[in-house]
Amino acid sequence: KRFLPKIDFVTSPGYLGSPQGRERAGLPADTGPYRVVTDLGLFDFPPKTRRMRLIALNPGITAQQVVNETGFKLDIARNLTDNPPPSAEELRILREEVDPQKIFSR
Repeated sequence: KRFLPKIDFVTSPGYLGSPQGRERAGLPADTGPYRVVTDLGLFDFPPKTRRMRLIALNPGITAQQVVNETGFKLDIARNLTDNPPPSAEELRILREEVDPQKIFSR
């Protein structure tokens, strides 16, 4: 599972289980994650629930694949969209400039 139901160590807290979780923990109001980007898709955190929600799929990925890789109930946007594939220039930059040793990419 890529997104686990429980983790051992948190370096930066999200919403701590509720929309007001950060404030209850003494963190500044109106802060927290905005988006999460993975090799499967793009996620947001709607203000009403602050639960991670799938909003866009990467090319060749299905919503079911994302659900299968998630260890908790995942919200899915009603208007789920598809992210465009990377352009040739974006791929070149990633492969040649960002990660030429292929440490982070395949």
